[in-house]
Amino acid sequence: MLSNAETAAKVAEFLLQIKAVRLQPTEPFTWASGWKSPIYCDNRKTLSHPRIRTFIRQKFVEAITASFPKPDVIAGVATGAIAQGVLVAEEMGLPFVYVRPEPKKHGLGNLIEGEIKSGQSVVVVEDLISTGGSSLKAVDALRDAGCEVKGMAAIFTYGFPDAEENFRKAGVQLSTLCDYSSLIRQALKDNLIAETELEQLEAWRKNPSTWGK
Repeated sequence: MLSNAETAAKVAEFLLQIKAVRLQPTEPFTWASGWKSPIYCDNRKTLSHPRIRTFIRQKFVEAITASFPKPDVIAGVATGAIAQGVLVAEEMGLPFVYVRPEPKKHGLGNLIEGEIKSGQSVVVVEDLISTGGSSLKAVDALRDAGCEVKGMAAIFTYGFPDAEENFRKAGVQLSTLCDYSSLIRQALKDNLIAETELEQLEAWRKNPSTWGK
């Protein structure tokens, strides 16, 4: 079994290899929030690569088993983590639900899709953690439904200080397969970035809302 550091390095290698993550410190991206960013992440691309998809699924199962043993249900956060959550639930032989960002505007107006019961324990699966806002809204919805949220497992986190504080305040333990520091180390190793760009990349993570302005 790989160590956490080895897993993070391998996931970083895969994400960079298939361009699920792109690093462009000199030509930054603009996020929907308006933030300028040297990184863009689309973990949905992992689903198109069977070997990588399987590796991530297995590492999710290992992380959940180690940190949040014996949950009753796996929940995915819509939309990016629905497929990831299904893969994990299937491997673990567990029921699956997913949580919408807001209640459905027709029919039953569901916020949680699938069958869940008050008192059940849940592990939430997420593909990407930025500030944690949308991820923690899913936790709130599950708690409001009477569930015990054992924790959250995600493929990747930017590691923003605000996100760490948001998870701490919400009382949610977060387990991630890969993080920004591991990704930057791997990108440097693979000659995808230069050492001269490291300071700029680290400055963005410390204060993303004002970076590049």
